[in-house]
Amino acid sequence: MTDRISVREAGHGTPLVLLHAFPLSSRMWREQLDELPGADGSEARVLAVDLRGFGGTELGDDEPSLDLLADDVALLLDRAGIERAVVGGLSMGGYVAMALARRHPDRLSGLLLADTKATADTEQARANRERVAAAVLARDSVRLLVDEQVPSPLLGATSVRERPRLEERLRAMVEEASPRAVAWAQRAMASRPGSLDVLAGVQVPALVLVGEEDAITPPSDAEAMAAVLPDVVLTVLPAVGHLSAMESPDAFNWAVRGLLARVEASG
Repeated sequence: MTDRISVREAGHGTPLVLLHAFPLSSRMWREQLDELPGADGSEARVLAVDLRGFGGTELGDDEPSLDLLADDVALLLDRAGIERAVVGGLSMGGYVAMALARRHPDRLSGLLLADTKATADTEQARANRERVAAAVLARDSVRLLVDEQVPSPLLGATSVRERPRLEERLRAMVEEASPRAVAWAQRAMASRPGSLDVLAGVQVPALVLVGEEDAITPPSDAEAMAAVLPDVVLTVLPAVGHLSAMESPDAFNWAVRGLLARVEASG
């Protein structure tokens, strides 16, 4: 486990842990930290985590594994004095949230899965992850990621057309990622197992959220997760791509407030 986990925090109510997408950091949750606790998230306590290697959290020397990131989140909860939290992740963060559900199910009071999927990588996807990992290390640069993923496919077509400032913000965040962290995360994601069996056993309220224009984990992936979760709401956001929390923060926050209300009612 990493010694220091960097986290941004706002609010004081029901704990909501947010786990960022690859290759970003907790900075992607700016509008959630600023706006989600209020009207009426009942002032939720939002904790936006920097996963190891990103933002302010050191990478360390462990072999790549999403299970380590899930254990980091459990450790963060311990240190924050939080017994159970609503845990939410977008894309890679969703993979970590599912790993937490597998390894530490007793720490969940609710589950948010945004723009992610519960199936393991195909051989082709694994090979592509290794291509990227090897390239960024060899070049000591994440330029390849910027060129291949910004603005598309990380952003939806509507965002690319109508939200140029968002593209600038995203580009700056991707450029901040370290090659070592990018390679580590790609290899960790490539080795993750499928999680549909885990989701079928989740006993807390869940929200599956996806952008209608998500080209990386499309609505069909969201539907597959929603089909097995016992207590779930599926929300598809129109005119939104893969980074739904950044592309349409008001709609994203509205949906998450609905999850928080369900958690409160079930508690």
